[in-house]
Amino acid sequence: MKIVTLLRTCLVASATLLLASCATPITSITPITSSAPPKLLVFMVVDGLPQRQITGYRDQLAPDGFARFLDRGTWFANANYAHAFTVTAAGHAVMLTGAYPDRTGIIGNEWRNPATGAPVYNTEDTSATYIGHKTSAFDGTSPKNLKVQTVGDMLRAASPSSKVIAISGKDRGAILPAGKSGTAYMYMAESGGFASSTFYMAQHPAWVTAHNAAKPADRYFKTEWTALLPEAAYARSLPDSQPWFGPRGGKLPMMMGVAADDKPGPMFYNAVMRSPFGDALTLDFARAAIAGEQLGQRGTTDILSVSLSSHDYINHLYSAESRLSHDHLLQLDRQLERFFADLDKTIGKDNYVAMLTADHGFMPAPEVSAAQGLPSGRLNAAQLLGRINAGLEKRFGALDSGKWAMGFSGSSLLLDKKQMALNKADPAAVAQEAKSLLLAEPAMAAAYTRAELLAVAAPGAPLFSAMRNAWHPDVSGDVQYALKPNWMFASTVTVATHGSPYPYDTQVPLLVYAPSWYKPGRVDAPVDMASIAPTLAQLLGVAKPPAAAAPVLPVQAP
Repeated sequence: MKIVTLLRTCLVASATLLLASCATPITSITPITSSAPPKLLVFMVVDGLPQRQITGYRDQLAPDGFARFLDRGTWFANANYAHAFTVTAAGHAVMLTGAYPDRTGIIGNEWRNPATGAPVYNTEDTSATYIGHKTSAFDGTSPKNLKVQTVGDMLRAASPSSKVIAISGKDRGAILPAGKSGTAYMYMAESGGFASSTFYMAQHPAWVTAHNAAKPADRYFKTEWTALLPEAAYARSLPDSQPWFGPRGGKLPMMMGVAADDKPGPMFYNAVMRSPFGDALTLDFARAAIAGEQLGQRGTTDILSVSLSSHDYINHLYSAESRLSHDHLLQLDRQLERFFADLDKTIGKDNYVAMLTADHGFMPAPEVSAAQGLPSGRLNAAQLLGRINAGLEKRFGALDSGKWAMGFSGSSLLLDKKQMALNKADPAAVAQEAKSLLLAEPAMAAAYTRAELLAVAAPGAPLFSAMRNAWHPDVSGDVQYALKPNWMFASTVTVATHGSPYPYDTQVPLLVYAPSWYKPGRVDAPVDMASIAPTLAQLLGVAKPPAAAAPVLPVQAP
């Protein structure tokens, strides 16, 4: 079956199931004023999960995984991020702060220091190190770069005995939701365990040490990732081993660990996170945290944030349209079903609230878009930077050393302020010329200068609002840009990506299971992902984070 036919089939199935299997839509807003907050808020993030995958595979879900939310929960069918550079760190910073990068300062996974051009990682902090593990340059160890507070920070301020624990396969997926006063644990590819950093504590509690000592990842060594369903069940996704997967290929079954290895090592521990077993490890550590910290069982409200990283890795390697991504979603669905059953037993199904969402969606691979007749492609960043500098040299003259443009920073171009001062060039003129050079590129959709972004001088211009939300005056560069739909920067390690202001990247699932607090149903009205934080603050009975400006989500009391 051709790719175009496959995608058309998937879209039709998605629309049909979306309409046929939904509960009664919710259309009004009823403030939730319950005096009894949940014992535990379980905030779950599936890294890189676009909304279209949830609805597209609706008929293959287990009864009590994602379907718990769709059939018996409150779910928002049109939830979108409102910032243009939709990447992991930025999304994780939005959800529990209620603020976009223009206020959080988390403009990307990495960026450049605007003054020096030096690289910056979003959660780097040289004053903190991993506990029991080596710490390399640019490792994420603290929320130092996060400029605002989270729901967890507000909860801890109001109730110091409350606990906020955040867990993820990625450091940024744990540290940013944990906020300033929570505790983050992240997966260590060095050992296959989880660790915190000295920002949070001097040494791990006994339950963490015991969990890691059991070497939980080792049980997946030489284990195969095999498809959950028969081959025919994957007809709506792309077959394995697409030619554009690259030299590593990709097909099921897939062995965890190189055949020549006689014992688990860092290469295996790194690879296992790129499979359904990575989610299993993360959920097992979450179970250990619930037991070890007695979360939701101590007479106060706690927060457990769990960010599941494997789907993002798989989508980068094979695309969201692949059978591997399709199967991974179904594998995760069954893992969630088991996790929720454990929560029901441990905490009590009427005592906790579960919210599940994603930090961003995922674009189709350019080859998939091209097969549909859509303009698409891959842009070489180094070559683009070379063309911009050549154009700036033509206009303002060649430099004795250095370049007018230092490089890309987040989703902006960073100009060399020292060179402009030394050569007596007008920064505004250089930025305007750089903008013109960017817009001359066939792959470029929009670009705005620092002056335009500061003055909010183009509020009705294409993508301006989303691009302004993604730009921070103290952190970002001098010209913010966005690519056209279905274009991405070329990479040697990924076949598809995210980071655009388009629906395939901005629209994500937003699912809530809270029958004691919210009336179940489907909400069709468009909602802003920044509304999560004020809604959860209201649910927990605490003040909303100061930077949160969006309204609460449209929910009804049961």
